[in-house]
Amino acid sequence: MATITTADFKNGIGLRIKDKVVTIVEFQHVKPGKGGAFVRYKTKDIKTGRVVENTCNAGTKFESVMLSTREMQYLYNDGNDFIFMDNETYEQVPVPEDFIGDNAKWLKENDVCQLLYADDDLMGVNPPMFIEVQITQTDPGFKGDTVQGSTKPATIETGAVVQVPMYLNEGEMIKVDTRDGKFVSRV
Repeated sequence: MATITTADFKNGIGLRIKDKVVTIVEFQHVKPGKGGAFVRYKTKDIKTGRVVENTCNAGTKFESVMLSTREMQYLYNDGNDFIFMDNETYEQVPVPEDFIGDNAKWLKENDVCQLLYADDDLMGVNPPMFIEVQITQTDPGFKGDTVQGSTKPATIETGAVVQVPMYLNEGEMIKVDTRDGKFVSRV
């Protein structure tokens, strides 16, 4: 277990605090006129995304965690696990469905995803930023449905529901931003 002090803090560095893996979002060394120096820092929990603000004395030691991302191709879902393949070693990695959570609705077979590791422990799965998918179900568009800004719900091939413009119909390919689930463009 490598340890670092507050003097080694950098934005994005990984720490283990109370059995949670966090990254430093921002930090500030403060030297008041009276008393000892201290550090104010914000951390983001890797699993939950929760941001917490903390303070500690300057020189406090923390356990360092090596964070890395590996690009892997999503192959298929066998009912219980999502199967990813490392494109360099061709090793297949099963990831439980409940571990992926809401990101599962953006996974499309053969897309390249990023798997986040803390040391050798899998911490999260990030789908591609944009996906190109087919609309499988939506209400039909009618002539005159070109009003600016009006949308309708559409189910895409991954099972997610996205708000799309009124002129789009079933079978059309669209581009979706997976960060916020918004329609980007027609493909």
